[in-house]
Amino acid sequence: MRSTITHSGERIPGAAQSPLSVFGVRQRHRGSFCDAVLVSAPGDEAVELRVHGVSGASAETIVDHPIVVRTASMLLLLPFMLGNLAVWLRPTLADRFGLLGGLCRLLAGSLTVAFTLALVGVSMNLPGWQCVPYVECRQGRPYLSWLAALPMGPRLAVLALVPLLALRVFWAVGARSARAFEGFEATPPHERLLESTGSLAAPGIWHDERMTSWLRQIHVGLGAGTVYVSLVVAVSHDRWNGVAVALLGLTGGLVLFCAALLLVTVSVRWAGPLRRLLWILVAVATVSSLGYAVSRREVPVVVGQMPGYEGAAAGLVTAQGLLLVLIAAVTLARQRTRPAGSRALLRGLGTPLVAAMSVTVTSAYTTTLVFRTADHLDRGRIPDPIRPSPPALGPLEPPVAYWWAALAGLAALLVVTAAIALTLPAARRRRRAYARRVVERDYPDAPASAAPRLAAVRDTVARSFVTEELGPTLVAFFVVSSLGLATVALDLVGIGPTQLAARLNRRHDVLAVLTAYVTDIGIWIISLIVVGLLILAYRAYRSPETRRLVGVLWDLGTFWPRTVHPFAPPCYAARAVPELTRRVCALAAHGPVVISGHSHGSVLAAATVLHLPSETLPRIALLTHGSPLYRIYARLYPAYLGERVLCELGERIDWRWRNLWRDTDPIGAPIFDHPDLTPGVPREAATVDVRLRDPRGVTVEPTDTVPPAVERHWPYHTQPEYQDAVRLLVGRIRGRAP
Repeated sequence: MRSTITHSGERIPGAAQSPLSVFGVRQRHRGSFCDAVLVSAPGDEAVELRVHGVSGASAETIVDHPIVVRTASMLLLLPFMLGNLAVWLRPTLADRFGLLGGLCRLLAGSLTVAFTLALVGVSMNLPGWQCVPYVECRQGRPYLSWLAALPMGPRLAVLALVPLLALRVFWAVGARSARAFEGFEATPPHERLLESTGSLAAPGIWHDERMTSWLRQIHVGLGAGTVYVSLVVAVSHDRWNGVAVALLGLTGGLVLFCAALLLVTVSVRWAGPLRRLLWILVAVATVSSLGYAVSRREVPVVVGQMPGYEGAAAGLVTAQGLLLVLIAAVTLARQRTRPAGSRALLRGLGTPLVAAMSVTVTSAYTTTLVFRTADHLDRGRIPDPIRPSPPALGPLEPPVAYWWAALAGLAALLVVTAAIALTLPAARRRRRAYARRVVERDYPDAPASAAPRLAAVRDTVARSFVTEELGPTLVAFFVVSSLGLATVALDLVGIGPTQLAARLNRRHDVLAVLTAYVTDIGIWIISLIVVGLLILAYRAYRSPETRRLVGVLWDLGTFWPRTVHPFAPPCYAARAVPELTRRVCALAAHGPVVISGHSHGSVLAAATVLHLPSETLPRIALLTHGSPLYRIYARLYPAYLGERVLCELGERIDWRWRNLWRDTDPIGAPIFDHPDLTPGVPREAATVDVRLRDPRGVTVEPTDTVPPAVERHWPYHTQPEYQDAVRLLVGRIRGRAP
């Protein structure tokens, strides 16, 4: 549910025909899908408002297909989405001086710098510096040969427009998505720009348009500063006069100024003056840097990388490594104050783990872009220290940091694959034992002829708990990513994998050649993974099933506001929660309302209840089914949807809450019926969870020809227990409503 709901007045096909369901009114608008069902006789109305999960609507309504077409799907923005998601997995809201949020914003800024440096590499470094000066490289390429007529300074100034244009495109996409999704209501007055340290019930938490606009300007300034520093260093490497030093100070100061703005939380009062100062610095740096580069017509060409580019790539890896270490240290320190009863899914390392994933995916994207460009310019021969390009062609090669990134990516992939292969079988016995107990309890009198059906049910129950076993695998990925930071020291001195192997084995070059081939394999595997994601994005145009998968990823990855990276896919909850809140208030003014949330819709329903005004709450009840509130959200986001928040949710509606779940459901689970509860949980919480036996039976019923189906995650609203829960909740509202 994302945008304004309108009545269509049509009957819902397939609506449950129970005594309570007299008729249904479908409410639908672009990007939105929810059903309002009248569950009592006219004149004495009670409404059941169904908020669907990602499986309850088509991909077009989930992801808004025209936007998918315009942006080539959110898969292209995956690194930014992961960077934005990391801070919301913090173990606790306690964040002295906003340190964790500032570090996450700095790391997100490094992602923008990484993409900008990659674009500098495929425009200024590889073509402009390494290819165009050589006849053999530019031969037969009219799109490059015209650049040979330009001196090096003007040539690099022209090519610098490519990453600047890319930043302008990101700006336009971010601004357009903000207009489409955020800003559903006027932003309430705040002393500070939105931070991710407030609770889920904090006023204005879904109004992130001000913070997104602020971050967007900083990231554009950060990217532009990166381009200008690269340009000034390249054209001044042979002569550092006073003008060059001043320009380096100006452009480097722009980068540091943007980094400082990311680290601190700025008050609204200072945001305006700082924004104007930022744009003044960007404008001055643009005119002066490009003008100085155009004036530098006699720049000597140095064999190898464009001056300063190798150091910039290595310095970026160093900064990212230090930031990940600091984020992990702060997260571990904050774990001591984590709310009791919140068993973290990722051993409490959700923030540094997802932050490391964002860096890894960014590295995969940028490495693929740089190496594939080098491969194209080198006419199919990617050089390295063991197999250099012919001298006449010129040394077309990416920086050492990208070689290490390829090798580290291959190592991480192999270790994670091995961890999965070891973890899942080791946990299979435990999952099968639990599934056997469930089947024995539910079907104690099953005949011998039902043995195959019982085995199928046992397998289904066992498979539904696979998600609980992925935590160790992801932690192993984080450890491998952290160990990969050891290559930072080698990056700084410019030693690549093959060079290191050659130094270790001075007598023979077998180890160096083997390392070169292994590194090439890593490059190709990473490239194939990235190309696979691009193909998946392209198939979103033509395949409804692919669009549905993209829509599911969109919903799960963009629930939280963009308080870290402004180029991440927009937060649809910024429209859905305020809209649903207003709709519930309007319906509750006329009678009881049961908010029914399925799957991810239960998370939207919970966020809505936390924002309802006190005068509306006595007429509200909550029905969740197939809900990941505890299984995923409370354990991934203990600071925002942990046990304390769930108890607050129940108390707000006087525990008029039922949660339906099945053992066969891989997503839904009990919310309070688990052994991790603390003693302080109210006893009313014990009445929330209602377990449904699935399937209803394992033998063929007399009126059918096949056994009852295993429902797993969908549907719930067709079950008798669902209608009983609606009837019960409506009765409780009527007994307590004024």
